[in-house]
Amino acid sequence: MNPEERAYMEQQQRETQLAQASLQQNQINQMNQSLIAQEQERSMVKDQLDLNEELETIHNLLRGNIKIKDDNGTRWVAPTDSEMIILSNYGIHLIMNTITFYINKNTLLSNYDEQTILGKMEDFSTDLTDTIFIEYEKVFQYPSFEDCKKVLLERIERKKELRKFAIEILGKKINQEDEDEIEKEIIQEMEGKIDREIQKIKEQIIKNKIKRFMILIREVQDAVHSTYLRAWKGQERITLRQHINISETHGTGNNLSQPSKINPLNWVRGG
Repeated sequence: MNPEERAYMEQQQRETQLAQASLQQNQINQMNQSLIAQEQERSMVKDQLDLNEELETIHNLLRGNIKIKDDNGTRWVAPTDSEMIILSNYGIHLIMNTITFYINKNTLLSNYDEQTILGKMEDFSTDLTDTIFIEYEKVFQYPSFEDCKKVLLERIERKKELRKFAIEILGKKINQEDEDEIEKEIIQEMEGKIDREIQKIKEQIIKNKIKRFMILIREVQDAVHSTYLRAWKGQERITLRQHINISETHGTGNNLSQPSKINPLNWVRGG
């Protein structure tokens, strides 16, 4: 073999090696892209079926917590007004334990028709309200003596301010001694009625909490209903499969004829 032939053969060999190396690198890149796409799809499925954020929000709302945003980010804080706390710890746990059986991925991945959903919602709403009615003394957060005392002192202060205002309208000036005398008169008028006033305040606070509780229960029912609606005719499963099939088609253009082996239900079970 002459030098020209040898050089030609070496050139061909180098080009072949380069082509093989390029092909291998392309295959590696495609494999990496496929793995990334699968991981993204797996993350998407978990996010779509993860209801922990919704449950956490419901839990905070049941506690009467307030969502604020500051330098530390967004967070929930306890209310400063005790009247915002409607439920006792028992009531909160009762409702959360109940709705956890409904607001979960098993419900989302089910297949219900409209009539079944309506029937389940009627049973859920009726049983929840009946249970709360039977155990209302344990479910609601009753005001403490300090809470009632605070309200009573506020009422006394308002009465004192009204009497001061009435005297000032007549053109009379009020000094500290006059204020003390007005407060003394108000307390004397309430003598023997403190216990009854405290009881009336307690009953009024409970009535106000029950009024707010009605809308709170409606919100809980709507959250469960929304979960069931996502399972209407298996729509959640259908949506997940369609999204994954479309993503596979876009991500693996040279394998369009191969059927999908990705099953979102396996990911859920594996998660």
